[in-house]
Amino acid sequence: MARIRPAEPGDMPAIRAIHLAAFPTALEADLVEALEREGDSVVSLVADQGGEAVGHVLLSRMRVSGDGRDYRALGLGPVAVLPGYQGGGIGAALVVGALAIARASGEELVFLLGEPDYYRRFGFTAEAAAPFASPYAGPYFMALTLRPGVEAPAAGTAAYARPFSDI
Repeated sequence: MARIRPAEPGDMPAIRAIHLAAFPTALEADLVEALEREGDSVVSLVADQGGEAVGHVLLSRMRVSGDGRDYRALGLGPVAVLPGYQGGGIGAALVVGALAIARASGEELVFLLGEPDYYRRFGFTAEAAAPFASPYAGPYFMALTLRPGVEAPAAGTAAYARPFSDI
């Protein structure tokens, strides 16, 4: 099984290669580089198997508010695993590891755009994201509350880091 560890600066070429191999365009690879370059990356983890980086996940800072309060929130994604390693639990291990770090560091919410059937297993729901206005609102825009007692506002906003709007 792959070992999940924090990404290091020397991992960036491998991280780019992972995203290029896992997705049909360079969009996700470019997004990861822009989030890193602009300082929006909060958690960046690599799945390492036998000294080779085979997967990557990134959590970036979001601006989230509602009912007169700001929330500590992150956006999960992109998540990528090299095609030859997909289906073996590496992506799930990356997500679980990233969420554990976010929870331990006091984050309140994590948002993502993704396939509901996959991300529900981690506790993400579209209902949790519904009170937050976003250009991504809809069934694929989901959220997870990390801390007990954090209540969703009647209405709020959720804004990803600037590089997301540049794609």
